[in-house]
Amino acid sequence: MKKILVAFCAVAALVACNETGHGDANLHITGNIKGLKQGKLYVQRIVDTSLVNLDTIAINGKSAFESHVKIDSPEMLFLFLDRGQTKSVDNNLPFFAEPGKMRIESTIDAFYLKAKVTGSENHKIYEDFLKGKKRYIDQNLDLLQKNIEATKQGDVARLDSIATQQDKLLKRRYLYTINFAMNNANREAGPYIALSEVYDANIKYLDTVAKSMSPKIAKSRYGKLLIKHINDRKKAESGQK
Repeated sequence: MKKILVAFCAVAALVACNETGHGDANLHITGNIKGLKQGKLYVQRIVDTSLVNLDTIAINGKSAFESHVKIDSPEMLFLFLDRGQTKSVDNNLPFFAEPGKMRIESTIDAFYLKAKVTGSENHKIYEDFLKGKKRYIDQNLDLLQKNIEATKQGDVARLDSIATQQDKLLKRRYLYTINFAMNNANREAGPYIALSEVYDANIKYLDTVAKSMSPKIAKSRYGKLLIKHINDRKKAESGQK
């Protein structure tokens, strides 16, 4: 009788799973895009160099949405908004997904800029990185404006000075990124940031990030990719096939 009961419960659980249509999904995303009444949302991941749909969500009158997808380990996914006929470039929202429950809230008029993502420690780390990175972007924009002005005036000495400042700024941004990735190498965001932001940095710096990873992170999606990238570069730089 006990065996029959256990078997019945197992079948019931399987049926319930199939009825929900969630299968082996381990990430439940809920959210709301204020002002969105019509359109589609796509949950996407990068495969090789292309974005591939994991889920398609039709929006018809209600701005709330939910999605169930499966990920093997924390990874950067993208929520793409298909507005229909509009040509807005503010349509793609990257978010660092983790198994469990996450929530994404935004508005149709500022889909990327006003997005709020909760439920992922890796995403918090990634947002902190972007805040620091913005300082370097703003400084570079200021130097670009000065470069334009100096070019119009034909001020060669000033152009040389600006070029030197830009070179130093780039080095500081790279060092900031490497240090940030190294200090957060206990999370998947660490190797991801190294790969996506400074893949062409001096190999010794990337090695430092890799050696800072825990065994768990080293076996994760981005940990494996970082190690492979480092090994491939070492072979290429040494002339090996």
